[in-house]
Amino acid sequence: MKSILLAACFLLYFLVESSAQYAPQAGIVGSTALAGNSAQFVSWATTCQIKRGYLDIAQPALGKASAGDSSLAIGIADNFVVSLGDSGVATLYFSNPITNGPGADFAVFENGFLNPNNPEEAFLELAFVEVSSDGIHFFRFPSNSLTQDSSQISSVVGQNYMNARLINNLAGKYIANYGTPFDLQELDGIAGLDVSRITHVRVVDVIGTVGSLSTFDQSGRKINDPYPTPFPTGGFDLDAIGVLHHLWPTSLSSFSQTLASIYPNPTENFITLKYPSQAAFRLFDVTGNSIRYGIVEGSVDLDVSFLSSGIYFITFTDQSGNRCTEHFLKR
Repeated sequence: MKSILLAACFLLYFLVESSAQYAPQAGIVGSTALAGNSAQFVSWATTCQIKRGYLDIAQPALGKASAGDSSLAIGIADNFVVSLGDSGVATLYFSNPITNGPGADFAVFENGFLNPNNPEEAFLELAFVEVSSDGIHFFRFPSNSLTQDSSQISSVVGQNYMNARLINNLAGKYIANYGTPFDLQELDGIAGLDVSRITHVRVVDVIGTVGSLSTFDQSGRKINDPYPTPFPTGGFDLDAIGVLHHLWPTSLSSFSQTLASIYPNPTENFITLKYPSQAAFRLFDVTGNSIRYGIVEGSVDLDVSFLSSGIYFITFTDQSGNRCTEHFLKR
């Protein structure tokens, strides 16, 4: 009798798991997709480092993905992407750390596209998402893939569509211009991770094969997405990471004051920003409100004529994670 009850419990668990449904595709009622132009986003990634993956991990001699570069993953979602390739990795840094707020805290953007004959389905390339509060130790969001894994999803157009309702906590679940949200509360309590101060997010391409080189979700299921994609644009195509909750800079004490310069200061119309290497910059007012951001490499001129008179701050973050802040007076 005991063995029968155990078998019945297992069968019930399997049926419940198999029929589980998650949020649908962007544009469908109940979707959790976040539009890239949403006012909910308060900041974006400031630097990015890429480790390319293979065009086809089963044929490494073909080489690695090459489309785009790391700069395309910095700043707002604009549908310009960097391709990671099979098992490729992108590590992004945030000058204002992401913090655990109510609901989703950040969203990852890819460039999937809809099935023209079914708004529930889309061409999707997936990736795991990991976070770190020290840039060294990374922790992965638990993911779910209920897509069938008995036959390979093709990379051939028209034979490569997937249903977002079967995917959870994998970046790339939603089509271009819509971010897949992640809630840091899911990782709260993990030793070595401070969810109130996330400085780095890592995106790791899923190898979508159902063969011997498969990658797996948290339950040990093979994750099936279009494979192979032996093109320069192969693998996960990272557009951007948008932040919904972050920590505002509260003082200058935590920043080095040796790398950047701003002139003329005071100014009325324009300032020139100087930094010895490529860096992301962000303009703040005295209340911590983010006003403008961009990239400087050597120097760049910035129009500040629209600003009200007062003191403003600019933070600089380079690709090595070095940060500094300068201020200027707008007359």
